[in-house]
Amino acid sequence: MSGPQPTVLPGGAQDTAVAQKQVTKEVKQATQGVHRLRKHLRAIRMTLNAMLILALLYTAALVKALVIPLVLAAFIGLALNPIVAAGARHRIPRWLGAIVLMITLIAAIGAGVSMLAQPAVGWVHNAPTTIHAFGLKLEHVAQPLEAANRATQTLVNGHAPPRTQSGQPNPSDVAFSVWDVVSNAPKVLAAILTVLLLVFFFLIYGDLLLRRLVEIAPSFGYKRHAVSIVRGIQTEVSRYILTTVVINVSLGMITSGILFLLNVPDPLLWGTVAMLANFIPYVGAIVTTTMLLLVGLMHFDDLLHGILPALCFAGVTAVEGNMITPMILGRRMRISPIAILIWLLVWGWLWGVPGALLAVPMLTSAKLIAERVRGWEWFARMVQR
Repeated sequence: MSGPQPTVLPGGAQDTAVAQKQVTKEVKQATQGVHRLRKHLRAIRMTLNAMLILALLYTAALVKALVIPLVLAAFIGLALNPIVAAGARHRIPRWLGAIVLMITLIAAIGAGVSMLAQPAVGWVHNAPTTIHAFGLKLEHVAQPLEAANRATQTLVNGHAPPRTQSGQPNPSDVAFSVWDVVSNAPKVLAAILTVLLLVFFFLIYGDLLLRRLVEIAPSFGYKRHAVSIVRGIQTEVSRYILTTVVINVSLGMITSGILFLLNVPDPLLWGTVAMLANFIPYVGAIVTTTMLLLVGLMHFDDLLHGILPALCFAGVTAVEGNMITPMILGRRMRISPIAILIWLLVWGWLWGVPGALLAVPMLTSAKLIAERVRGWEWFARMVQR
């Protein structure tokens, strides 16, 4: 028996099948070309975005003297705006509420500086003598270690190594120049005055600026959506900043009370340091704990009493960072530790200490804004804990 015979199509049908194959092949080639074009466009877009980010970082580093006071004033204005707005609802003019609030703020800052300036200058002035005395205390620990090291070297090499000079710091090596402080004072005062003026005008004209931005929207629907976004961002960012300030001030007060009970000198100074450093998560707590450890070891002769202030502060910050702050701020404002560390590295590298202090408020504000702006939800999802 012969096998099945191939189907023979008429001439017109064969031409149609060939044409269909040709069209299919051309469509497939066109689709592959479109996919390749999309990949190229995606690569170009990613390259342009990377270049834009680098350009923004370079610009931020270049104009930091201008941007840092502006960003700091914006955050302070957002934190104080609910107070002025509450007064405006009770028929108190915004300019009057802003003046009273700024006078109160300046008086509080001036009183705090006057209380802390003398202890801080005293610590800086006595730093060489204190470090020298601390080095003498360490000799009791270093002498047995040095003797053990010399004995080991004698067994290995057959002779003892020569004695080295004690590594005590020379007071002249750690002395500071008063002229550096005096020469930088005008710059510091100018920066403080700039921030205060910006805060004052933000409190008075902040809502007017937001209304003008909303008026730019092309249609009523866009205006309503813009008002919703702006009001939501303003409320949430203000609540976050004000809550963070209250938490950090409370931490500073508790730290001062603990140090006062432990007879640590200048507890208000170290409580203020703890309050300011707590704006830098993780790093601030580590720095403050290290400073309290050094202060305790320099002030107390007993080792247990020396490490007790640092241990107490570490316990307080552990409770604050893992229980109190997450409970008060809630899940929506919690940020991934990896995102915080990367953000701290970037802005600390760009702006130094002010950048490290402003990094986490900027990151949290960016996250709250990204949640409400279409197309940026991925950023909020990436940095969320």
